[in-house]
Amino acid sequence: MMDRRVIVKVPASTANLGPGFDTLGMALSLYAWIEMTPLASGETVIDLHGEGLDGIPRDKSNLIYKIAQIVFDEAGVSIPELHIAMYSDIPLTRGLGSSASAIVGALTAANALVGNPLSEDRLFQIATKLEGHPDNVGASLFGGIIVSSWDGSRAELIRLEPHSQLEVLVAIPAFQLSTEKARHALPSQIAMSDAVFNVASSSLLVAALASGRFDLIKHAMRDRLHQPYRAALIPGMATILDEATEHGALGAALSGAGPTLLALVDAASPDKAELEAFLIATLQKEGIQAETMWLKPCVSGPEVTVYSRGSEGASFMDQIKGEVRA
Repeated sequence: MMDRRVIVKVPASTANLGPGFDTLGMALSLYAWIEMTPLASGETVIDLHGEGLDGIPRDKSNLIYKIAQIVFDEAGVSIPELHIAMYSDIPLTRGLGSSASAIVGALTAANALVGNPLSEDRLFQIATKLEGHPDNVGASLFGGIIVSSWDGSRAELIRLEPHSQLEVLVAIPAFQLSTEKARHALPSQIAMSDAVFNVASSSLLVAALASGRFDLIKHAMRDRLHQPYRAALIPGMATILDEATEHGALGAALSGAGPTLLALVDAASPDKAELEAFLIATLQKEGIQAETMWLKPCVSGPEVTVYSRGSEGASFMDQIKGEVRA
């Protein structure tokens, strides 16, 4: 295992899809890459590439390093010193699963480094416990659309294959919103009628996505559990959720805890440019600059490449530069 080097490419994710709070997730065609190499001598080195990573620790308090040690401990091996490199196209604290992708990437890379002794299910259980909910980590680990549950001790999941015509438009505001702040906006109690509304909407959404009933998505993505309470944190959000379907969206939602807003779109829609312009203009009216991206559901989980140390060849950034968005 000391003669291996691993590079993992892991997809971003969106969670909730409106009503499926902490239960529904979908992998997206936006990626992070993690390289992990054991060091036989010397001290741990962590190289972080890309924008927005300045505040992330570069010592053994780094999340990726700590997660790798969880895997090694469970596998009964000792690799105290590592060379870790990371590049991410997934913006941090924007509701696109950046922390989940780091968790899944670290677990997958460390597991591959020691010969994959931990099953996918075991990785899923560890990831869910670390993240606190299974939706983002499940999507990044298994790809596609995932329907999940977690009782605090064990997570369960069913994966759905996304419809081939499904596209995703995201509008990423130029400000960060921590999950903790977004969760503080939620009430501690809700009305029974709102709970029933969300159970119905989430159930309908799962059935619509599983059966390809695009016509039902507009009705199924409505939510009363979290989005109304978070709308004040993201000016323009309420208008987008209410009116996106009038401009070509199948449905719209807050992506995870936000502030990214997401629209599901039929790839054959003639209104894609109109929808994108609507999202940008609505946020601009509130003084918010936003970047839009057209993405697809990512149908696979992490892609793992294992190299022998004798065939290292190009550097980490040289090896992935043809795939990054920049």
